[in-house]
Amino acid sequence: MTSTGTTWKLADHPKLPKGKTIAVVVLDGWGEASPDQYNCIHVAETPTMDSLKNGAPDRWRLVKAHGKAVGLPTDDDMGNSEVGHNALGAGRIYAQGAKLVDLALASGKIYEDEGFNYIKESFANNTLHLIGLMSDGGVHSRLDQLQLLLKGASERGAKKIRVHVLTDGRDVVDGSSVGFAETLEKDLAELRGKGIDAQVASGGGRMYVTLDRYENDWEVVKRGWDAQVLGEAPHKFKNVVEAIKKLREAPNANDQYLPPFVIVDESGKPVGPINDGDAVVTFNFRADRMTMLAQALEYEKFDKFERVRFPKIRYAGMLQYDGELKLPKHYLVSPPLIERTSGEYLVNNGIRTFACSETVKFGHVTFFWNGNRSGCFNSELEKYVEIPSDSGITFNVQPKMKALEIGEKAREAILSRKFDQVRVNIPNGDMVGHTGDIDATVVACKAADQAVKMILDAVKEVGGIYVVTADHGNAEDMVKRNKKGEPIVDKDGKVQIQTSHTLQPVPVAIGGPGLAGGVKYRKDVPNGGLANVAATVINLHGFVAPDDYETTLIEVVD
Repeated sequence: MTSTGTTWKLADHPKLPKGKTIAVVVLDGWGEASPDQYNCIHVAETPTMDSLKNGAPDRWRLVKAHGKAVGLPTDDDMGNSEVGHNALGAGRIYAQGAKLVDLALASGKIYEDEGFNYIKESFANNTLHLIGLMSDGGVHSRLDQLQLLLKGASERGAKKIRVHVLTDGRDVVDGSSVGFAETLEKDLAELRGKGIDAQVASGGGRMYVTLDRYENDWEVVKRGWDAQVLGEAPHKFKNVVEAIKKLREAPNANDQYLPPFVIVDESGKPVGPINDGDAVVTFNFRADRMTMLAQALEYEKFDKFERVRFPKIRYAGMLQYDGELKLPKHYLVSPPLIERTSGEYLVNNGIRTFACSETVKFGHVTFFWNGNRSGCFNSELEKYVEIPSDSGITFNVQPKMKALEIGEKAREAILSRKFDQVRVNIPNGDMVGHTGDIDATVVACKAADQAVKMILDAVKEVGGIYVVTADHGNAEDMVKRNKKGEPIVDKDGKVQIQTSHTLQPVPVAIGGPGLAGGVKYRKDVPNGGLANVAATVINLHGFVAPDDYETTLIEVVD
């Protein structure tokens, strides 16, 4: 494979040999925090990870996995799996989703580009629909960006606007949806005061309506489709604030799992189904939970569920969610152009690569690792294995998930000696952590540790090297805290459980019998982040990393 203007040949490392099998293990949602009862990694039995942390001090360290270290606007922005794997694979820091959108909105460029001008064709005679997560979590979307988009579209000719909201409760506190809805309603009322017909048209909880990912459960997308496109849902209300408040009164109700609802007028007719000629924008900037809806909105040939109607619309994503599939064709903000990833360099230098995870994180060790690119660089040298995730249940019901199966696939790949790099993502800490179930997350962390042991045992058997790291924090702190770091309690004295990612650093551990004796962590990279891992792995394969990569974390001492 060649690339115009790119010399793919990597220089040999002067002190590190080639030919060692390297296992790269990404523990999803595995940060480092003070030990207490809400640190599920601390509470869980994790002898393997404990041994790495308490072993050779020159071969275990922490790196940043949030904020500017992964291309996000500020260090108050929690990391996520997408930007984390982008950084791990790319070896450089790219402006990411939220930051790209912020820049485009601030400069006004978003309104000048092809995507906005494409949807603008519908403004004169049809409706503009905005679909996405109503949240200020900054992981998938941000409410202030929606507010600016509403303002900008209305100033540029949109006369009828309908917003289809998905409530959060995962990246933000459960129950915060009411406040977000009130803020949104205030903005829409101001637009109505200016003669623009602007309303919320439908809604539902993010994990039950629309925002599935990796084709885990198409029924989730169908529930959203029925409400957004057909105007059909089991619950009908006159406004969004009333809808959320009422639905939250049900036993065990949670923002993440609110059932679908539609807003109706005085005659009981839905106010905003999507029809022929309308424009639709999905305003999430993060790709993974928008791709399935994007397919339903864009693909004429579609067999995942019965759409009933397939309206002829002008559809654009906030960003292009899949660069390889060109999905969607139209988008408001151009994605970061990530070229020359470590995976591409290594394959072009003959490194045989195996990548594996279960469905919910398979895209992270492949698509996101490879710079938002689907498929292999060279199918003769690469093998990607996806293990189906459990569907139809929340992850705390089966907290071990597929950790042991991933460990077994990695073990087999290592022992086969057919691969130079075996790369996996073990999802448990993140996916179970997101449920807010502390006991289940403890079980999840134990299972992840067991999977790591299987992989490290195989590395030992073949005389290989391991790199164990994470993409962001989650399971290490499962409670909301005040500025003093103390757990926040509600009016009933119960602690407020945290289901979101954290701002904590993550570990990077290196070792194995194949690691040269003089290899240790450098002392002059104190603020290292995930992007520094790529050069480190390239070194361990026996090569010098490209000059523009973030510096390696290791040195070789004679």
